Amino acid sequence: MRAGPARRMLAAGLVTLAAVAGCGVRPSDVISAGEPPKGTVAPTTTIVLYLVKDGRLSAVTRPSARPVFRTERLALLAAGPTPEERTLGLTTEVPPEAGPFSVTVRAGGRMVLTASVPGGALSTLAVRQVVCTAAALPESPARIALAGARASADPRDCPR
Repeated sequence: MRAGPARRMLAAGLVTLAAVAGCGVRPSDVISAGEPPKGTVAPTTTIVLYLVKDGRLSAVTRPSARPVFRTERLALLAAGPTPEERTLGLTTEVPPEAGPFSVTVRAGGRMVLTASVPGGALSTLAVRQVVCTAAALPESPARIALAGARASADPRDCPR
């Protein structure tokens, strides 16, 4: 008498298998979809620079089609705001001759930035711009210093 439930389960399994097997994709010829897309690739990432507006730091994002290294970000900072950013009242305290910058990571993960001008020649606000821009990457260390600067800046004090 135990054969009855087992047969019913086997029959139900076979019916289910037949139903699933009948739902396959049927073969077809190649289907033409037209021309491939054309044009430029949209930016895939953004870079953050710290510019100045009304005497205070302001985080500004710019689109980029590729990742931008820390030294390149600092070079963009020294180049100053774009025309569009200028119309928004953004400026920079970092002079163009401050670039290029070099970046050195020391023991304990401390990062030291070196400008092409003596660090003491930069204003306190310029030092904050440089440190905050350098710290605007996810892998930034907790401590960043600008070599030779009279003023110091703590990345934890950077506006987000």
